[in-house]
Amino acid sequence: MSTSLEQKSIGVLTSGGDAQGMNAAVRAVVRAALHQGVAVHAIYEGYQGMVDGGDRIRSLSWEDVGSILHRGGTVIGTARCPAFREREGRLTAARNLLQRGIDRLVVIGGDGSLSGANEFRQEWPSLLEELHQRGEIDKATVVAHPELMIVGLVGSIDNDMVGTDMTIGADSALHRITEAIDAIGSTASSHQRSFVVEVMGRHCGYLALTSAIAGGIDYVLIPENPPPEGWEDRMCDLLRRGRAAGRRDSIVVIAEGAADRLGNPITSDYVCKVLQDRLGEDTRVTILGHVQRGGTPSAYDRWMSTLVGHAAVDELLSATPDSEPQLIGVRYNRVSRVPLMQCVQKTRSVARLIAEHEYDQAMELRGSSFTGLFNIFKAMAEAVPSVTPPQRPHRIAVIHVGGLAPGMNTAVRAAVRLGLDRGHAMFGIRGSFSGLLKGRIEEMHWGDVEGWAKLAGAELGASRKLPTADQLYAIARTLETHGINGLLIIGGWKAYHVAYQLYQERERYPAFKMPMICLPASIDNNLPGSDLSIGADTALNVIVESLDRIKQSAMAARRCFVVEVMGRRCGYLAMMSGLAAGAERIYLPEEGITLKDLQADVERMISSFQGGRRFYLTIRNEYANEQYTTDFLTRLFEEEGNDLFDVRQAVLGHIQQGGNPTPFDRILATRLAAHGIDFLTEELARGSAAGAFAGLHEGKLATFPLKQLPDMVDITHRRPLDQWWLELRSVMEKLAQPAQDSADGA
Repeated sequence: MSTSLEQKSIGVLTSGGDAQGMNAAVRAVVRAALHQGVAVHAIYEGYQGMVDGGDRIRSLSWEDVGSILHRGGTVIGTARCPAFREREGRLTAARNLLQRGIDRLVVIGGDGSLSGANEFRQEWPSLLEELHQRGEIDKATVVAHPELMIVGLVGSIDNDMVGTDMTIGADSALHRITEAIDAIGSTASSHQRSFVVEVMGRHCGYLALTSAIAGGIDYVLIPENPPPEGWEDRMCDLLRRGRAAGRRDSIVVIAEGAADRLGNPITSDYVCKVLQDRLGEDTRVTILGHVQRGGTPSAYDRWMSTLVGHAAVDELLSATPDSEPQLIGVRYNRVSRVPLMQCVQKTRSVARLIAEHEYDQAMELRGSSFTGLFNIFKAMAEAVPSVTPPQRPHRIAVIHVGGLAPGMNTAVRAAVRLGLDRGHAMFGIRGSFSGLLKGRIEEMHWGDVEGWAKLAGAELGASRKLPTADQLYAIARTLETHGINGLLIIGGWKAYHVAYQLYQERERYPAFKMPMICLPASIDNNLPGSDLSIGADTALNVIVESLDRIKQSAMAARRCFVVEVMGRRCGYLAMMSGLAAGAERIYLPEEGITLKDLQADVERMISSFQGGRRFYLTIRNEYANEQYTTDFLTRLFEEEGNDLFDVRQAVLGHIQQGGNPTPFDRILATRLAAHGIDFLTEELARGSAAGAFAGLHEGKLATFPLKQLPDMVDITHRRPLDQWWLELRSVMEKLAQPAQDSADGA
């Protein structure tokens, strides 16, 4: 058998437990490879398919991965393979790969799958030598394929791999868990019951911890930080005080690998018995099990998996025999590359440290973000009415300004409870500044925000109406009357505008000389200092879910859809929904639309349908061009398409602002609110009157002085000067369509 390296060939497999988003990664690998003229083979059923060979190793075309983005699980399958653990099985696998000229592998799986791939890589030269000695391959094949190149992508719903912020499937699993907790909370509240919810995570508490924050949970048990001795009494005391404050239900989340500090397992049944015996509560246990792996992938898992799949091909094609295998992950929403086995070893170290009761070191390996989330949850859980307020507490008011953003209620809940925990008196201003002028400001207590973590909308109300210059005096007097000496503003562009206005008017109105901070809340994701704003992830998921339904209806006919999404003059929603849904074309306000663009798009569209395509998706930001409107594009494409295809439009409108906030938006809102309360607390303690805006910047919570606001924004277009997501444009274009369109697209 002789092969040539002139035509490079890549193999891709999924191994271990399935994870939502694996299909997006496979699609990206296939299309990125084909875009560069490289053959690509899917290895079905993981390592078992590699050993079996035959039709379990199949070449894939552009069209073969055309409609898999939205599908859960993995379309190329996964299976356990005892044979691959033996050298004879690996010999067979190597021979099967060589028959197709494959000496480059993209392995999508957990630490076991990735370490198995590395062992295979290390053995490769000796495997080829043995196959040659047996007469199963010739010398030319050995010379042509001297090394096996591998790259790893982490498919794991547990988010347990060190070296990447998120693993493929974790966000989707968190969606499933949060949906279940929301549903359980409804029935628990109706009957005043307690529930114990068990989630996956043998050595990693990510799903338990984040779902506890997102779901407004009362107590959580995770492997990395077991509770201290006597935790049962502490848990029951917290739940008892919550009930006394008016809460109608109690929910405890437990990771399947939870244990006490001596390493004794803590089971969901045991927690249930504790609640029944010590509190006398009607308690139920729900073990979510494999429902956490099911369902369609979230928008994040689609676009993130697409990015790492695309990067994996670049990494493989640039690798040399001396290259160290890399794990392709994400850091701060950007693709990252970290030595593969370094990540595997550190990941396994966490489990070892837990087994050795070295919990501080285990938490340290999980990273500062994980530790920060744990500390926030502890503060939230312990912020039940127990703090004796000082005689003269600081008085902090919370206000919404601008359009609605899902997650606003979550932010208010966190701010109120953490503010109370810090000893402040907390106030809510209803109806934004219009409400403030009417005196609609009221003190808020712990129980007033019960259940707000999951609520859509904005219970305090939101308004785009800004105060006029002649209303500033009345606003100042109202704040003085209520003794407000700290202000937390949650909102979008107009919130930042009014905060800057109040900051500038401090000399004229001494009431504004107080610490104030803005938290970014806008589905448009158009605010400075933050990579993501509260509400943007929810809106993106609403859009992607809508696009899934549009595709389902359109596939029955030869149809082009022009879908208009919100965003104002920021193209984030258009860009990311196009990447997550596999759109053929997107129109962004940052780029505009020209007549030349439309001519090329029409020609490409016609060629595509002539080649057999049945569906073509175009996404247009609402402000992409004033003249070339969604209606204009629809009519243009319809006219030029003649009878070849028909065209429909969909303007998604305000549904993008609706729906319960996603887990990510709930967690982001909680983190930002905690950061805002910390800022106000510190400034009040110092007697300072600093003004600032906060954000999540490069993975860390950051604070920027209000005076810097003009230097960080494009005032004309109302968007930040720095927009990280624009870098993804090239990836979207490469994977949207081949050089010459063929049948069945994206």
